[in-house]
Amino acid sequence: MYNNSIHSVDTLSYYRQEYMAEEVQHKRAIRSWMMYDWANSSFSTTISAAVLPVYFANVAAMGLAENLRTSYWAYTTTIALLIVAILGPILGTMADYQGSKKRFLAIFMALGVLGTALLFFVGEGDYLMASAFYILASLGFSGSLVFYDSLLPHVARPDEIDRVSSRGYGLGYLGGGLLLAVNLFMIMFLPDLLGIEDGTLMSRISFVTVAVWWAVFSIPVLRNVREPERRILAGETVHENPFAASFKRLGRTFANLRRYRQLMIFILAFWLYNNGIGTIIYMASIYGKELQFSDVTVIGTLLMVQFVAFPFAFLFGWLAKKLGTKNSIFLALAIYTGIAIGGFFMQEELHFWILGFFVATVQGGSQALSRSLIGRMMPKSQSAEFYSFFGVSEKIAGVLGPLVFGLASQFLGGGRLGIISLIIFFIIGAALLTRVNVEEGERVALAEEAAVPASA
Repeated sequence: MYNNSIHSVDTLSYYRQEYMAEEVQHKRAIRSWMMYDWANSSFSTTISAAVLPVYFANVAAMGLAENLRTSYWAYTTTIALLIVAILGPILGTMADYQGSKKRFLAIFMALGVLGTALLFFVGEGDYLMASAFYILASLGFSGSLVFYDSLLPHVARPDEIDRVSSRGYGLGYLGGGLLLAVNLFMIMFLPDLLGIEDGTLMSRISFVTVAVWWAVFSIPVLRNVREPERRILAGETVHENPFAASFKRLGRTFANLRRYRQLMIFILAFWLYNNGIGTIIYMASIYGKELQFSDVTVIGTLLMVQFVAFPFAFLFGWLAKKLGTKNSIFLALAIYTGIAIGGFFMQEELHFWILGFFVATVQGGSQALSRSLIGRMMPKSQSAEFYSFFGVSEKIAGVLGPLVFGLASQFLGGGRLGIISLIIFFIIGAALLTRVNVEEGERVALAEEAAVPASA
């Protein structure tokens, strides 16, 4: 009896230690996964939003007519978006089939870092070189996000997925904002302080800082997040050609779209309301300049958004637990609608700051909860495939929303009516979101995952 008691205590202690070790690994994996948001957001802020567009127009495209500078930059961004939109689903299904989500993440991260670093060599008149390097960097950035997002359902448990996604977005805003602030200081003040005559040097160095920041802070996710186990679907074999298997999976998914009805409705809803969100983000600076607001106001508001969005992204993770994920997204869309109406009536620079603050309160939360909601309604074994559809809808939104804004501005008398036109995206998107039965979507996802044969 005594020996049996000792044995039972030892067994209990062993399992307790195993559980504690697993919990430590789980928390480390979550922290490491979130750090990739911190790592890659520097590309969004410094490269895509703030520094490179100005550098392209003023330096790389020097010698071209003003309209051609704008057009060539638009073509560059469009080409990058189209490449990702075409390759994303193919590569996503391939990663699912091969069980290589982390490997693809590492490859695309490396492409993005390389393309970003190469921007250092872009000088006056090198617009083709700038376009090529930016397309490479943007492909790496957008492609890596597909595989990064696809790890979320594997890293976070169902009851914590909203919180983890929101905190990731929050860290992204903080990290991207910090490096942008450093880079803007370098560009605006260091040449005078250090007597540097090369007016482009600090901008080019800022591109390198993004590459280094991105690479260094990507290490945790590559080291501490486990590769999800490989799952071979019914009718597949282990040694199929990856490209053939990828297209076979895509064909199967499209043939069975009715099975994923709730997920598809949500992706469509997201695509619609994200058109409005993306356009506000992309066109805010141009609209501010149209109203003749100062660079201090425009750039200062951009920086403020990064830092204010940090705590509010965390808040939305908490709200999702209290109100539900859908209701929290509805709240964000209601605030975005108010922002669009406020933008129509905006007159003074103070108004721009105020509206920027309200954008910051919902920007991270709406995107984070959208990311986590789709993760709950997809089979985990096909997470890269479905997140690629999510990414494609995001990229297409980056084209349609600004187009509607531009047409409304051109034919209806300026940016005021352009900004108010975005309300339609929020209204229709919200209407579709009301039709999404999250519980049914989760049930289908669990049933599909349970039907997948044993791990290979």
